[in-house]
Amino acid sequence: MLGLLESGPRHGYDLKRSYDERFGHDRPLHYGQVYSTLARLLKNGLVEVESEPGAGPERKKYAITDAGVSDVAGWLAQPEKPEPYLQSALYMKVVLALLTGHDATDVLDTQRAEHLRLMRELTRRRDGGDLADQLICDHALFHLEADLRWLEVTAARIQQLSAQVRA
Repeated sequence: MLGLLESGPRHGYDLKRSYDERFGHDRPLHYGQVYSTLARLLKNGLVEVESEPGAGPERKKYAITDAGVSDVAGWLAQPEKPEPYLQSALYMKVVLALLTGHDATDVLDTQRAEHLRLMRELTRRRDGGDLADQLICDHALFHLEADLRWLEVTAARIQQLSAQVRA
């Protein structure tokens, strides 16, 4: 929200709309979340209120402070931690299937089908979307492709994994 406020003061509903247009296609913000976040930012001195003359409390305009600008700059400068997925639920399912006598190959096949379904959906969205949709869908598709590679490697090693798990 701070980053969105850097372009100029806005009302809470304008912030929500701007967020949803740019980032909230799959998970739009709730108004309560917007206003609770703004209250926290206000309390922390990262935004200030610019009330409009003669307007009620619902017409507050929020503006970013110098501290808020510094906070955004610091956040942008920090790299995101790569997510290694070392203890994924999918890995746990494969191991538990092997431990309990279920067919781990079925688990892998079911997951592969779900990944491919989602990849088709994201490809349609990317192909019909604007540049922002294309970039976010590409990001998700690359992760799903990596997951598919893992599924293939695991399927190729399933006998070896089965022997180790049951030992």
